[in-house]
Parts: sequence; C-alpha cells; structure tokens
Amino acid sequence: MPKLKVVGVVKTDKMAKTRRVEIPRMMKYPKYGKYVRTRTVCYVHDENNESSVGDTVEIEECRPISKMKRWKLVSILRKAEKIDISAAQ
Repeated sequence: MPKLKVVGVVKTDKMAKTRRVEIPRMMKYPKYGKYVRTRTVCYVHDENNESSVGDTVEIEECRPISKMKRWKLVSILRKAEKIDISAAQ
C-alpha cells in the first residue's frame, strides 16, 4: 500500500528533530452545508533540523517514531522569507 504524502506549513520548530506541521483544508459543515476552514496538526520527524517556521514542506507517513510522531519530512518545497526589521525602519 502506498504511503500518504501531504503538503503543509511548519508552525513550530522549538523541539529537536521535531516539527509541528499544519495542513489546512475546507470541510463542509454537515447541518448547514457551509464550508469552514479546518486544519490537521501533524508532528513530523526532521532528522537534520532543515526546516524552520513558515516553510512549506512535503511530509510522508511512516512507522511510529514516538508517542505523537507518525510522519517524516520528505522535502522542503518553499523556504519562508525572512524580513529584516532594521531595514524596514
């Protein structure tokens, strides 16, 4: 069976070798039929600490690595743009 691959955005990188990735999606509300924004949170194993906050990444299912980590980082699709605050003033 092929492993599931999804694209999401890194929200926190405070843990060593672990990233919290949010996958946004639209869901139809059952009663009223209105579409609402929801998100799925995945804890991702990043062996080399390559990604940082704001990066768009591709992740893949894997065996359980710890209590919450069931995904691993495949690639970084787009790096976050860093803004120089001192230049803006």
